[in-house]
Formats: sequence, C-alpha cells, structure tokens
Amino acid sequence: MRLHLFEIEDQPWCPAIVRDLATDYLHFVQTAVSLHRTITPLIREALVASGTTRIVDLCSGGSGPLPAVIAELGKSGISASATLTDLFPNITAFERAADASKGIIGYVRTPVDARAVPRDLTGLRTLFNGFHHFKPEDARAILLDAANAGQPIAIFEASRRTFKTILPAIVLLPLFVWIATPFMRPFLWKRLLFTYLLPCVPLICLWDGVVSQLRAYTAEELTELGAPAAHKMYWRSGYTPMVASPGLLTYLVGWPLAAAESRTNPK
Repeated sequence: MRLHLFEIEDQPWCPAIVRDLATDYLHFVQTAVSLHRTITPLIREALVASGTTRIVDLCSGGSGPLPAVIAELGKSGISASATLTDLFPNITAFERAADASKGIIGYVRTPVDARAVPRDLTGLRTLFNGFHHFKPEDARAILLDAANAGQPIAIFEASRRTFKTILPAIVLLPLFVWIATPFMRPFLWKRLLFTYLLPCVPLICLWDGVVSQLRAYTAEELTELGAPAAHKMYWRSGYTPMVASPGLLTYLVGWPLAAAESRTNPK
C-alpha cells in the first residue's frame, strides 16, 4: 500500500541551505551510481519519437543526472540541450551545472510547478526521482499538463515500495551521507557543519529516503495515472535493471500520438 507521508524537503519551512545541501547529496549519489547510463536509452527513444532535442527537467533539485545524460546523448549522436527547473530552485547548483555545460544547460530562476509548466518551456519533460513527491491527483495533473501542451514526458524512479529497498534506507542512509560528504564538490564549510556538527542533512536524507520508498509508484500505477491522457499520448511503463548498481528502475515514458504518427507516416 502506498503511503503519502510528508518529506521534509517539500516543506516551505525547510531552510533553503539545508534543502540545497540535501539535493546536492542526491546529485552526488545519482552520479556515483551512473544513473544516466540506465535512463539515457529511454530518453533517447522519447526524443527521437517526438522529434525534439530539447529537455525541460522538472523537480531538478541539485541538477540530478541531467548533465551526465546530456553528455551520454552526445555520444550517441544527439546534440540535446536542457533547462533545469524546480519549485524550490537550487540556484547555486543550477549555475554550477550551466557553467560546466558551456551553454548547453540553462535554468529558470523562478519557481516552476510541474503541474502547470509554462508553455514557452517546450521539449521532453523529465522527472528524475521526483514523481513520488506528488499525490495521485497531482501526478495525474503533471501527465495531463504534458499531454495538453503536446509535450513528451519521461518519469524515472529509483525508489521502490519493497522491503528490500526500505530496510537499507533505514539502516544505511546516514552512514552513506557521512562517508560521501568529504568527496562532494565544491568543498563547503557549511556542508561539514550541517552534516557532522549539526547532522541536519543525514537526518533529512534518512527521513525523506524512507518516505520516498513508501511513496513510490509501481509501473502499473504509473500507467493508470496516465490513463486520462491516453487518447493524446502513447505511454510505456515498466522496470529496467540499473546498469551500475543493484536494483530496478521504474519508468514511464510518453509522447504525443500526433507527433509519433506524423513521424511514422510523413505526408
């Protein structure tokens, strides 16, 4: 049974400095486990099917695996560009990713609601480990908004509602944060302060990590959430093995039927 408990990072009262440090850790972990190698083939399929090379990343946090995805797409011959967005933008992380990309990755400084994305942000909408933050009615709204805007969308979730994922989160997450912190860049004194002296980051990651597993949608549930837009979108959901770490990744990818048909049957 899915339990939609609250995550601390979602709360307006969560200090921005602590939220940003926590999302920095998530970015570090996703990079360390080479999440981009698992998701890039699915992203490439959605880009080709919908005829775009633009990505609009929603709920970007600390920029997640997107920079690595862009680089991986380039290796396969797709010169993609991307825009980072979030309801609580981590501007420091966004600027860092944008600078490192030399203009390929941009960002929006103001809050962007994944349920109502500005129409000028066109391209494949991606959510990396962020969809579980939304209750079913809001999750449907995200998928419907993409369908009504005629934009493709790709959802990826490493969290899974199983005992095998929940138990390690409870036992190991604070330890992982403590071990990883010295290797995270850029070096920040505040990162050490809020990890070791005042352990806000490991405690938030522990709570939110466990809640993420309890909130996670199954592939079948993702398909059901997309059903109201099935007359406009081609949906595909399932599980795919992680390339560089144990476990399965849950995904839902979709693109407008009109775009897919026009590319299959050009006039």
